[in-house]
Amino acid sequence: MKKMINSALLVAFLFLVPLSHYSQSRGFEILKNMELMDQIHEYLDLYYVDEPATGYISKVAIDEMLKELDPYTVFYHESNMENFRLMATGQYGGIGALIRKIKDFTCIVQPYENSPAHLSGLRAGDKILSIDGVSMIGKSSDDVSSFLKGPRGTTIAVEIGRINSGNQTINVTREEIKLPDLPYFGMVTQDVGYVKLSSFSQTAFQSVQIAFKSLRGEGMQTAILDLRDNGGGLLMEAIRIVNLFVPKGQDVVATKGRLLAENRSYKTTEKATYPEMKLVVLINERSASASEIVAGSLQDLDRAVVIGAQSYGKGLVQRTFDLKYGSKLKLTISKYYTPSGRCVQRLEYYNKNSDEKPEEISDTLLTVFKTRNGRDVIDGRGVVPDVEIKKESLTRLTTLLLLQDMVFHFATQYAAKEDSIASPEDFTLDAGTYQEFIAFVIENKDFTYETGTEIKLKELKEQAIEEGYLDLIQTSYDLIETSVSANLEREMASIKEEISRWIESEIISRYYFQSGMSRHGFRFDLDMIKALEVLDNEQEYKNILKL
Repeated sequence: MKKMINSALLVAFLFLVPLSHYSQSRGFEILKNMELMDQIHEYLDLYYVDEPATGYISKVAIDEMLKELDPYTVFYHESNMENFRLMATGQYGGIGALIRKIKDFTCIVQPYENSPAHLSGLRAGDKILSIDGVSMIGKSSDDVSSFLKGPRGTTIAVEIGRINSGNQTINVTREEIKLPDLPYFGMVTQDVGYVKLSSFSQTAFQSVQIAFKSLRGEGMQTAILDLRDNGGGLLMEAIRIVNLFVPKGQDVVATKGRLLAENRSYKTTEKATYPEMKLVVLINERSASASEIVAGSLQDLDRAVVIGAQSYGKGLVQRTFDLKYGSKLKLTISKYYTPSGRCVQRLEYYNKNSDEKPEEISDTLLTVFKTRNGRDVIDGRGVVPDVEIKKESLTRLTTLLLLQDMVFHFATQYAAKEDSIASPEDFTLDAGTYQEFIAFVIENKDFTYETGTEIKLKELKEQAIEEGYLDLIQTSYDLIETSVSANLEREMASIKEEISRWIESEIISRYYFQSGMSRHGFRFDLDMIKALEVLDNEQEYKNILKL
């Protein structure tokens, strides 16, 4: 079956491409392969040992073929139009909740505020046991998500397992869910406004425009635009957001493709609303696509100071084409270039290493470009921030507590006992609650922890056994093993300051949702701390931008 599917990969693509774009010889190749596809389907239908799922096989063939191009060229079958709508508009029919697979169960991680999930009583930490009588135990989170999505106005019965409450069934009526463009915006100091943009949907510009206008009314003199973890979206929304800060008629981005018709230059078309306002843009390694257009363009024009970590490096542009039978194709048609002339694309998808992973564009092919004020910027590496903030490194124990969901489960237990907490700005983890967390972890049989020294010591023992030295060193080995064995209570006491903010954030999310987590995080956010410092220091701001 695998061999048969692979044989159809190239052929499947032929149904997606207009013949008019090809030469006569190319047209013959297309017709020849279409005939081959037709024959393959015919013989499958006539002779295959089992009844072939022809539709499924064709979809697999198309999906596998497109994977050979780039991860952004995607076929949307008529059966998964909800996923397409979510990608294009940020909207879908569903209950409005983040979910995640934890061991055998998919759990509610966070209901969106005032969503059907929230209003019906679903809570973070609830295990989804079944939906409309169909067991969800062991299913992937994608499968569970498909069951939760559906037409607006339809009701589903969600059976959940809840700590201290046992199993119960909650009826939830699906609604049109619009993922928030702005999880949070507000004043972070008396004169500094903050806007967090999570995606570039069809309403991104409007949301940012409204937020800035509102904050201006509250006294905003300088601003922070947070594009961290923003994977991008619509090109035109990015251009319109840049236009808030850049005068009319300025080049923002150019696109260049194989077809001359796709070579376009996009300029700002309106008068800038905030042409002189000091601005910081925050990015990280998960800022991509439209986020990089905004950050890269403002950087090239020396209009904002970019702070954080090097962005993802997606310099590709997609367009959606309607196909027959209600399907769609999202196809990469061009690369984009910021005003300095650079393309931020980091990976070359046609050059793959031995692990079949795309390689980074070679350092020898990188080019230095100049911003408007003459600062150096490079292509091929995403957007490199003007001020790079070194990523905090967590201790091994903190990392394991987060990865093994100890913090998540403790917050679930905490929220089951406490009806309310202080505001996100004022809530702190007291000593008694942290002791409860230590006890919770120690008593949890699913949590395992060894010190780094213990792990290395076990490797030494295996090597000693292999080489026949264990008997000679056994006494010394036992003494060392006793000395370095993890004392979990002691180890957890030593990381109290580091892990407490993660526990606080998780607990706050149960009462104040995403906006509360943002407000709480400002206290520890190194990017934010540096952004406020730069905005407060006129000379440093000007020096960075060579103003």
